[in-house]
Amino acid sequence: MKYDAVVIGAGPGGYVCAIRLGQLGLKTAIVEKDQVGGVCLNVGCIPSKALIHAAGTFWKIQNEAEKMGITVSDPKCDLGKMQEWKSGVVKKLTGGVGQLLKANKVDLIRGNAFFKDKSTLGVRSGEGDTQVTASNFVVATGSRNLTLPFLPMNGKNVISSTEALDLKTLPKRLVIIGGGFIGVEIGMAYAKLGSEVHIVEALEQILPSIDKDLVGVVERKMKKMGMTLHTSTFAKGFEETDPASASTLHLKVEKNGKAESLEADVVLVSIGRKPNSEDLGLEKVGVQLDSRGNIKTDNLGRTNVVGIYAIGDVTGPPQLAHRASMDGLLVASTIKGEKAYRDYRTVPWAVFSDPEIAVCGLSEKEATERGIAFKVGRFPFAASGRALSTNETDGFVKVLINEKDESIVGVHMVGPEVSNLIAEAALAVEMGACAEDIVRTIHTHPTLPEAFPEAVEAAYLKAIHTANVPRRSR
Repeated sequence: MKYDAVVIGAGPGGYVCAIRLGQLGLKTAIVEKDQVGGVCLNVGCIPSKALIHAAGTFWKIQNEAEKMGITVSDPKCDLGKMQEWKSGVVKKLTGGVGQLLKANKVDLIRGNAFFKDKSTLGVRSGEGDTQVTASNFVVATGSRNLTLPFLPMNGKNVISSTEALDLKTLPKRLVIIGGGFIGVEIGMAYAKLGSEVHIVEALEQILPSIDKDLVGVVERKMKKMGMTLHTSTFAKGFEETDPASASTLHLKVEKNGKAESLEADVVLVSIGRKPNSEDLGLEKVGVQLDSRGNIKTDNLGRTNVVGIYAIGDVTGPPQLAHRASMDGLLVASTIKGEKAYRDYRTVPWAVFSDPEIAVCGLSEKEATERGIAFKVGRFPFAASGRALSTNETDGFVKVLINEKDESIVGVHMVGPEVSNLIAEAALAVEMGACAEDIVRTIHTHPTLPEAFPEAVEAAYLKAIHTANVPRRSR
């Protein structure tokens, strides 16, 4: 089989790249060893957000409905039925991706791909080996969960996020190792469903890459929900109370040199991800990797080997589905011969915690390190009419504005629906919008996005709907 381009991996980077290649008129194939849609669609982004939404609905019915005059008697959660609904959402989307590939004349080849030489790919499946040749190859194999050697996963009571999103029985006690995005999101979801949740984080703060003032809002909500955070705490191993049934685990941890033990029915290990760059034959064709196994690429997505490109998680951070998709679009254009390259001023991202966190552009620390003098403006959702009307007032919008040219340097949000609100801010940062561009744009009332221009105005002590507090420029 001979093609103009072959994409390895049908995740959010790979399938998007393949569809665009097909649209550009190139004869294209995509190789996938597992499920179309990759980790994100099947066992990551989509199922987790469905579960988070369902858990949030249950929580609101129990804890907030009565405040609004809605009386509900003894609500119950059927976790098995919830999982069926979540799986239905995933099935619809994966089926849609398959149809899109077909509609754009992309051949789907099932199996494990490996390079035989710079222009030939072998594909191994249960039906035997096939051979594919092409002028261009795109490696989009994504990443997988990191593991702890002293805490081997068994898929039952020591699990990864994949199994955590498919539990049919609610764990009474859930201990999560790792206070990053995944640990926080899954932990809060199960806490809302009724689990006793502990999060063990080795660093001083959960969500360590996020400004402390944003994280503090989420931590307060966690404590209100009865969750327990163990920061500066290291997991050391575990013991089973009853090895025959494996019903209870004692997780050994160490904090400030002191040994402690946490009881759990289920332990979720969520300490990060590593690139899927092994077993592809990359070393055979001379593709260079960095010390962590990430494929090295330039701003055109090219590796050091002519005709071989790489996109998404397998090339290193940020390991985000939307970044992988954009990589895929740009590489497809490059293969076609169009002028396109990676020049991301910002890659926005969100944590689907409660309340949500969303960020784009530079943090205060990053701006300071780059020698950028900036103003800080904040607007609390407690002063937003829309937030008050939905009973979701926790959080704020923080804007960093370059003092020299008044461009928007960074936007940091914590609050209701900020995963959606960050889109406007990302556009502003990407196109180099200035403060006046934001405040002179009319925002619909009453809506949450009104908080963005108010935060910009607050940087100049001109906010209308909140007290103007002078904030030290950096």
